[in-house]
Amino acid sequence: MYAPERQQEILRLAQESGRVDVLSLAEEFQVTAETVRRDLKALDRAGLLRRVHGGAIPVGRLDFEPDLAERDSVAADEKDSIAQAALAELPPDGNVIIDAGTTTARLAAALPVDASLTVVTHALPVAARLADHPGIALHLVGGRVRHRTRAAVDAWALGAYAEISADVVFLATNGFAPDSGLTTPDLAEAAVKRAVVRAARRVVLLADSGKFGQRHFARFGDLADVDLLITDTGLSPDDARSIESRGTEVVRA
Repeated sequence: MYAPERQQEILRLAQESGRVDVLSLAEEFQVTAETVRRDLKALDRAGLLRRVHGGAIPVGRLDFEPDLAERDSVAADEKDSIAQAALAELPPDGNVIIDAGTTTARLAAALPVDASLTVVTHALPVAARLADHPGIALHLVGGRVRHRTRAAVDAWALGAYAEISADVVFLATNGFAPDSGLTTPDLAEAAVKRAVVRAARRVVLLADSGKFGQRHFARFGDLADVDLLITDTGLSPDDARSIESRGTEVVRA
């Protein structure tokens, strides 16, 4: 187990029990107590745990994801508007990647019946919406499926995206901000998101304004990596101009 994976598990254990201690964690992960102390120090610096004598306790809101259905119900109208605006970015008879996310899933559901596209996705909800679409050549990327997001991650997914050169990726995120960039709670999801950004010539980020300023555990890119942000009118004109000053076009749908 790599250090970032171990740290993610330490966060989970801290949320469940309200406290973790060094010796128990060392036994759990079969590492030295000094290794655990380094993990706790890193999590403390990130503001996710507070170190106490012999261990650590959670600080405020730990960075765990809500259930998929719960996330889908948040800002539903805004997500529908964003998905409709994103249709204008579809390349005619081209090929696209659709990332895992509730807004990107709404884009998949909104694709016109006469759309003719090659679509690559690692997200089961996206694939389910497109499996019977008459004009879509659908490619489903495999890997370990995360229950919270129904998305494939890890080596199989990363290897598949390394072989792809798409016209556009429709990217999702849990948080975006000029200083912290693009972030998501899970390290494995972040790795796949980095891979899909590299796999496309144009990056279109679909994110409602409620995600602006949010910062999560795993960082997967900068706003400078994004060619176009499609969001809603809840993002203020000043914040939109701040993002555009870094080279990203902004559409407020």
